[in-house]
Amino acid sequence: MTVYTHVTVGSNDLPRARAFYDRVLAPLGLKRLADLGDNGSIWGVDSPAFFVLRPANGQPATVGNGVTLSFAAPSRAAIDACHAAALADGGRDEGAPGPRNWAPNAYAAYFRDLDGNKIAAYCFQGA
Repeated sequence: MTVYTHVTVGSNDLPRARAFYDRVLAPLGLKRLADLGDNGSIWGVDSPAFFVLRPANGQPATVGNGVTLSFAAPSRAAIDACHAAALADGGRDEGAPGPRNWAPNAYAAYFRDLDGNKIAAYCFQGA
């Protein structure tokens, strides 16, 4: 059982965010499952998991200080590809792909999306 039904980040430029996440999430096995018109889009594997939305209150989307959204990756190569796609599409590096010493076999990469949200991809497989 998972403890989350979905995670949402806000965006101030949905067309750019859609293109960014289509390319960045593909190496992780996620695809766009639905578009909500001018309100946003939804990605997932088999069910909705990640939403990029225009804030419901009509105010600009802002970044949560101390918040990181981390996606499970099927392999280290998928993390490398995800991170490379993020940087190629205008994301900012927040931690190059590589081992993380806090857990056995932890391998991850961090980046900021186009709106400044901190995103990570992790796997826990040996080299």
